[in-house]
Amino acid sequence: MKKTKFFAGAGLLGAAVLAAFLISADHLDAPAAAGTSVDIADLYAFEGDNPNNTVFVATLQGPLQPGTVTENAVFDEDVLVEFNIDNDGDFVEDLVIQAIRRDSTMYFFGPSVVDAADSGLNSEVYINDVAGQVEISEVGEQIVASNNGMTFFAGPRRDAFYFDFNQFNEVVSGSAAPAGFLPSNQASDFFEGLNVLAIVVEVPNSLLGDAPPHVGGAVGLTGLPNAYNVWVSAKRKQ
Repeated sequence: MKKTKFFAGAGLLGAAVLAAFLISADHLDAPAAAGTSVDIADLYAFEGDNPNNTVFVATLQGPLQPGTVTENAVFDEDVLVEFNIDNDGDFVEDLVIQAIRRDSTMYFFGPSVVDAADSGLNSEVYINDVAGQVEISEVGEQIVASNNGMTFFAGPRRDAFYFDFNQFNEVVSGSAAPAGFLPSNQASDFFEGLNVLAIVVEVPNSLLGDAPPHVGGAVGLTGLPNAYNVWVSAKRKQ
């Protein structure tokens, strides 16, 4: 039994990956999503401290000034965030982990086997596959909850993305020629000190199934022969 339909990946960010470490970055969305509660900043997926676990992180609504997080940026109760996982290499989601806020709590569902009708832009909450819940942390807090081998967090965190956005604008405009991008010891991190809203779930790989062959082969970005294909979506209730 399922309820509440969500529609249209108003925010969508993908990455080929996991089993070791890969980041997929966005921070520049289409006008319909930019600056809204479905605006996805980054997707992070990496091996946990326990190598038999995988950690999924979705950050939203960035960049935020630290003092504005609880005033103007909160998790939207009408937005469903989904970690989509392809574990057979066909680039269609086989499993999904869902997160949605109710009052001061973030609820997690899955990993659930995806119904064919829910693949793509349409989703319904798999309410029978409750994974766990966690109180949403405020600034300066780190409230973590665990259930059935899974660990959960939701709340503001410092933006981990590093990018010299000012120099990027100089490069795009042509003003930086011929120097181009600056070396790391001269670059300036535009995102330093800024925040995002983060949803984090750590999952035993036993709940995800075997990972398919890495899309880049054994010498791909991770250097591993197998890796899950993962993407995150944010969908608004119809």
